[in-house]
Amino acid sequence: MRVPGWVRRVCRAGLLLWCVCGTLMAGELAAAETRPPALEPTLHARAMDRASHLPRLRSLLVSIDGVLVEERYFHGTRSSDWANLKSASKSVISMLVGIALDQGYLESVRDPIGKYFPEYLGGTDDPARNAITIEDLLTMRSGLQSTSNRNYGRWVQSSNWVRHVLTRPMVAVPGGRMIYSTGSSHLLSAILTKATGMSTFDFARRYLAEPLGISIRPWMRDPQGIYFGGNEMYLTPRAMLEIGELYLSHGQVGEEQVVSERWIQLSLVPRTQSRRSRREYGYGWWMRSLAGHRVYYAWGYGGQFIFVVPDLSLVVVTTSSPLPGRGRGEHLRAVYDLMEHDLLPAADTDAVPLRRPDTTRGR
Repeated sequence: MRVPGWVRRVCRAGLLLWCVCGTLMAGELAAAETRPPALEPTLHARAMDRASHLPRLRSLLVSIDGVLVEERYFHGTRSSDWANLKSASKSVISMLVGIALDQGYLESVRDPIGKYFPEYLGGTDDPARNAITIEDLLTMRSGLQSTSNRNYGRWVQSSNWVRHVLTRPMVAVPGGRMIYSTGSSHLLSAILTKATGMSTFDFARRYLAEPLGISIRPWMRDPQGIYFGGNEMYLTPRAMLEIGELYLSHGQVGEEQVVSERWIQLSLVPRTQSRRSRREYGYGWWMRSLAGHRVYYAWGYGGQFIFVVPDLSLVVVTTSSPLPGRGRGEHLRAVYDLMEHDLLPAADTDAVPLRRPDTTRGR
């Protein structure tokens, strides 16, 4: 059967159109694959405007897929300035415990702490106190009375910080409810010092800072010379960003496994919950949901944050004035608001056209 000419012409035109469309689509896909990560421009601009109006904010850094897409400093702060992490130091101490386990300096998170402090616990007839484990310290479930908040001053003014923590009254069973206490993290620093034969600073510099290519400086020590485990650690904002990136990369930098992927996974499992905020806590890391995303974060007094958002390959770092003062609570809420309503939606570029927040929303 002879095919009419007009049919052949229509088919050829259709084939040509299909080829052109296919070429254009391939080009668009290739461009999308090579396009560098970026925040959605409108929300990005709004986030920076809001950030500039926060008087306590000192820095804001954002990375997507390991690419720094925003780095801003405020109120005279520079990129080279050291930031006091405050309690975000606890997340770093947790990472150091994981590295010590990987390197064989520690045997297990189930180890009872009595073996590390026989001079304080060896003669006690209190089995519960001896049964506290490394994991209990990591998760703030030691059962010991807190050394934070109203008890903090008396603790850091004592002549022996480790003994002071270990001799606090038992107010819960080990492994039970969460009792936030910087003393628990300080015991971890003391355990690292005993188990490794190095100071916590030297261990952190050798096994964390050097592989990451960051600097870390000595920080406060207790009267016995043990580096403060859980407060007063100093890093630059860029170094904080590298810590967050390490969690996104499953503990690996290039070909080097700095901390095991298993430890990263274990750290981010919710194991307890704050009775005050109801937020979950793992091994030194907080976790909550913001803008529909699971967010893991290191959190320090005043607004020191390392936010890690795996499903967006996103890390956000903020540093803030660590000093007490009016507006601290309001500032904390403003940082969370900035994350939830601006930065997370701006990074979630696939969803932005569908659920972009109202840009007229007030500061």
